[in-house]
Parts: sequence; structure tokens; C-alpha cells
Amino acid sequence: MTTAPNSDDRVHVIGAGLAGSEAAWQVANAGIPVVLHEMRPVRMTDAHRTDGLAELVCSNSFRSDDALNNAVGLLHAEMRKLGSLIMRSADAHQVPAGGALAVDRDAFSDAVTKSLEDHPLITIDRTEVAGLPPAEWRNVIVATGPLTSAPLADAIRELTDENALAFFDAIAPIVHKDSIDMEIAWFQSRYDKVGPGGNGADYINCPMTREQYDAFIDALLAGEKTDFKEWELNTPYFDGCLPIEVMAERGRETLRYGPMKPVGLTNPRDPLVKPYAIVQLRQDNKLGTLYNIVGFQTKLKYGPQQTALRMIPGLQNAEFARLGGLHRNTFLNSPKLLDEQLRLKAEPRLRFAGQMTGCEGYVESASVGLIAGLCAAAEAKGQSLAMPPATTALGSLLGHITGGHIETVDAGPRSFQPMNINFGLFPPLASPPTKKPDGSRLRGNEKTIAKKQAMSARALADLDTWIAASLPAVAAAA
Repeated sequence: MTTAPNSDDRVHVIGAGLAGSEAAWQVANAGIPVVLHEMRPVRMTDAHRTDGLAELVCSNSFRSDDALNNAVGLLHAEMRKLGSLIMRSADAHQVPAGGALAVDRDAFSDAVTKSLEDHPLITIDRTEVAGLPPAEWRNVIVATGPLTSAPLADAIRELTDENALAFFDAIAPIVHKDSIDMEIAWFQSRYDKVGPGGNGADYINCPMTREQYDAFIDALLAGEKTDFKEWELNTPYFDGCLPIEVMAERGRETLRYGPMKPVGLTNPRDPLVKPYAIVQLRQDNKLGTLYNIVGFQTKLKYGPQQTALRMIPGLQNAEFARLGGLHRNTFLNSPKLLDEQLRLKAEPRLRFAGQMTGCEGYVESASVGLIAGLCAAAEAKGQSLAMPPATTALGSLLGHITGGHIETVDAGPRSFQPMNINFGLFPPLASPPTKKPDGSRLRGNEKTIAKKQAMSARALADLDTWIAASLPAVAAAA
């Protein structure tokens, strides 16, 4: 490739969230110098509160760590095989969370920050990249996430001649544990499931009668919401992160079949009476002093929000370390704008990673950053990296982002939307399992479980083959 005069041969990563941090780590570990650009604290965002790299702003959960039965757990396992900094730091700072991998957010961010600061090939530049990166930067990863600064977003929009799609991402409230009434609430994980670092009793559960639930729903519906700014109008929500009041507006029973479902839990003080609804809180820091209310993202103003939340039995005297809120999230029409190497077709020196590409979730964002980093490092060496097989969690997520998506056939809105990793993105099995190891036939839900396990086993085997063929240094280190 012919380079421009005075070109910069370093890889520049813009944005030091989970995707950018992971991308910089992968590039540097491949022996390529990196400049990691992070505008905080020179310029803060509406959602961040620190200048730490890889700060988690919405939830502390990396979700399920079950690589055998869950697609996000499988993604965890694949990232670990590739030496992920994000997964290494999460594993080192996990807190009990039932079947989920959750972390002490501050300790996690501190660990990522220190690793990147200590790496001899990484330079951290605490200034904002306002507008399009300089032309001499020939190998750039843009990982600025949902809170991309306006000048950079405008430059990308002008370059692509595309209007960026957007949705709202939400923040759940956090409660001081010592303000929770444990004479009413109790510890239990759903179905007593034991997860990493947990013991099967990792959530605080607050039960509701039907009368209490109905009153709570009334408060949600009547509570005053934060006004939309002019630039937020007509922005859709992401269904995986709906505010509780929006769920309530879709039907009074919606929350009972969502974050407040009462299944898999038994109140030890009244075991024969099934609660009508249950609110769960999950540990938010290593000390266990803070708990976030699971699935309770909200756009209620602070006064009505506190009033409604204190209607929950056990939270009547709750003191809040943080109340809920919402912020705007932007992402590209990636199937149209990006090639399979995550490069912008209109200007291939720019590669994108993280939520801007149309993935949803911390783990997914970091995984796309991981692949973007490997691609950028290969390009810096004059090579081209083959993408992971579509049968892997990494490959299936990349397939959703860069190809195979069917656009709408009418003049309506584009149909590409953010996606969490799920088995629906994977190619079907050539021969789905029909029998158990003892030869008897699989029945009912057993078929679904066996299918997921077979897809996970196929993914891990195929990833090992890909690593051996495409990343010999990683294979040698394993």
C-alpha cells in the first residue's frame, strides 16, 4: 500500500471505552505502537463520572458466563482464548451475581487503565479528536461509542452521506445496601443458580402483592418524565434496555413478565404464598455496599422516581447512590457502510468498533474492539486477517454487523438495529442432536438445551482451528 507523505505508521484508537481499550491492547500485543485517544477528563459526557478507561456507566453485569448454554457466555470464552484484556480484568474483579459475571466497576476500570498505561507500546492522549482524524493517520480505529462527540459524529455523517441512526440507552438506579429493609427482602438467585463468584443467593429480592404492584404501575404511568431535547425527538428505544415506564405503557402486566417476574424465587418468610411480582437488586461493587435495581432503567424525573421506587416493599427507606436516567446512543448503518474488516467503505483508513457498529452490550462492544484491533495490527504488518468463522460467537456477531442483513424493501426506516449476541445469529447445525448420550430420545426443552450445547462446542472447536491458522502467535501462547 502506498502511504501518504509524512504518514503516521502507528495505529490510532479514538475512544477508550471497552471497545477502544480492547482494540489498543490487541494492537500493542501484536507489536504495533498505538496512540489511544480519550477526551475525558478534558471533555466529559453526560453519562461518565470518572476519567478512568473502560468505565462502565449503565450496569455492572457482563451477563451470563455459561459458555455451554448461553451465547454471551460463549463470547466470554472466545475472548479469553484471544487474550482479552477486558475479560482478564473482569475475571479479576468479579462480584457475586448468581449465574452472571458482574464486576466491581471502579476496580475493573482501574485495572484496565493500569494495564494500558503500563504497556510500553501504548501512548494515551487525553485530548478530543474534534472532527475527522488527520489525513496522515493511515490506520485508525474509531471506538467512540454511544456518546461520540458532535464534531466527530458530524464529520462521519458528512463523509458517509448517511444520517446516523440513534436510540436511547438507559441507566438503572443504585441503592445503598444498608438502607434496604432485610426484614422484608431476602437473598436468593433465581432457581438458586450459582454463578461465578456466587453462592446461589446473590440477589436481594423485594416481593409485591397485586395491590402493591398496581399502585407501583400507577405511579410509573403518572410520574413526570424528563423532557426530550430537540435532537432526541423521534429517537427509538432499544428493546433490550427499555425504561420501566415505557414497559408499563405497553401493558400493566408487562413488567411482571420482564424484570419483575416472580418465577424461580420463594419468600422464606411466607413460602406458601407466591408474590405477585418481585423486584431484584444485584451487587454493584466489591464491598457489597451498593446494589443496582435490575432492569429498572427509567426516564422519570428524580422526585417521582424516588417516590415510585420507595413504594417497593423493602425499599421504603432506600437511599440512592445514583438515580436512573437515559442518554442518546448513535450507531452506523454498518451493513451498508462497513466492509468485512470493519473499515469504512468511503474511507478505508477508518475502522470502527464497539456500539457504533450496531452491537449492543459491554461484552459485544469489547469483542468487536478485539477483532478491530487484530485487523488493524495485521494491516500494519502488510497482512490481511481472515474473519472468525460464522459458527463462532465472534463471527456471528460480525456477520450481523457487516453482512447478510436484509434491508427493508419500502421507503420506510432502515431495519438494521443494535443486537446482543444470541444463538439466532449462528448458522444452523448440519445435524441437530436428537438423542441423549444413553441413546434415548431428546424431548421438549431437552432438544433446545442440546442444540445450544452443540452450537457452543462447534464454536469453540472452530475458533481453535481459526486461531491456529490465522493467529499462530496466539496459538503458541495458549
